[in-house]
Amino acid sequence: MFEDLRRRYVDLAQPRLGSEVVYATDDFFADKARLIDPAPPVWREGVYDDNGKWMDGWESRRKRVPGHDWCVIRLGVPGEVAGFEIDTAFFTGNYPPGAMIEVCNSADAIPGDAAWTSVTPRLDLAGDNRVYVPVEHGQSVTHVRLHIYPDGGIARLRVWGRVLPDWAKVGAQEAVDLLAVANGGRGVIANDEHYGAVANLTAPGRGVNMGDGWETRRRREPGHDWAVLELGALGRVRSVAVDTAHFKGNYPDRCSIQASASAAGSPEEIAAQAEAWPVLLPEAKLAADAVHEFRDELADLGPVKFVRLNIFPDGGVSRLRVVGTLVR
Repeated sequence: MFEDLRRRYVDLAQPRLGSEVVYATDDFFADKARLIDPAPPVWREGVYDDNGKWMDGWESRRKRVPGHDWCVIRLGVPGEVAGFEIDTAFFTGNYPPGAMIEVCNSADAIPGDAAWTSVTPRLDLAGDNRVYVPVEHGQSVTHVRLHIYPDGGIARLRVWGRVLPDWAKVGAQEAVDLLAVANGGRGVIANDEHYGAVANLTAPGRGVNMGDGWETRRRREPGHDWAVLELGALGRVRSVAVDTAHFKGNYPDRCSIQASASAAGSPEEIAAQAEAWPVLLPEAKLAADAVHEFRDELADLGPVKFVRLNIFPDGGVSRLRVVGTLVR
C-alpha cells in the first residue's frame, strides 16, 4: 500500500520542497523538525541527550496539565491532500493513543484557530506502527496541523497529495521545468528502483550525493531500464536535461526519451502504454557526473504530458528536466 502511495502522489511535507514544522506546543524530548525528515526513522541504541533518550521523530514531554500537544507544518508549495501517513516507529511506551489532523490555506506563518478545517476524525494510534489515513478535501492546502492526545511521540508524518502550481503566474511563452516536483511533476513508475527512487528525478537542485537520484541494480540480462514520469501540466517541450551528477562508475552509457500527451489507468497500465509512445529524444550518449542538455535533437511531438526515460543498459541518473511552455 505505501509503495502505491509513492507512485500516485508526492509527499507535500518534504523539506526539499521548502516545507517546515513551524510550531509545536512542546518538543522537549525530540525536535519537531524530525517529524518530516524524508529518511525512514531509525533507532539509536543507548543514545541519550540532555533531556533523555534520543528518538527519531517529534516527542513532547509527559503532560501534567490539562490539554494536548500539537504542531503546525507549513507546506513549501500548495497542494491538494489525498491522505496522511502516520508512523510511530520505535515509539512503544511513549506514543500518543490518539491523533487528529486539520488543514488550511493561509498566508500566515502560523494560522489562527479560526482558519483550520478538520479532515480526519479522532484517530486511534498504536505503538511502533504505520497507518495511512485517506481524506477527501479537494481544496488547496498550505498548512497542516497535527494534534496528538494527550502527548507523546510520532516518528514521521507524510502528507500525500498533488502539488497545485499557480500557472496564472507563468507567462504564455515563458519556459519552465514542467517536470519539477514544485510544478506538479512526479515519478509514476520504474522497472527498477533498487538503489534510488524515480521520484528523485524531479527534485529541486542537483543531487546532493549518489543516493539522491534514480539508480537501478546491475542488469545481468538482456534489455534496458526505464522510468515513466508525469509533467505538472500539458506543455510543448523546448529542451531536456539529463543530469548524472555523482554517478561516475555507474552512469548509463546512453539514454532516450519517449513522450505522450495522455495516459490512463494504474501505474502498471501507464507503463505498458509507454512502450509504444513516440520518440522525443533519440538514443544519445551520456557521460559521468555531467549535465547533458538536448534541444536540437528533440522531435516536435506537439503537447506532451508524460515522458518515459530509457537508460541503456542500467545505472543512475540524478535529475531529469523537461523545459517547455504551457498549453492552456
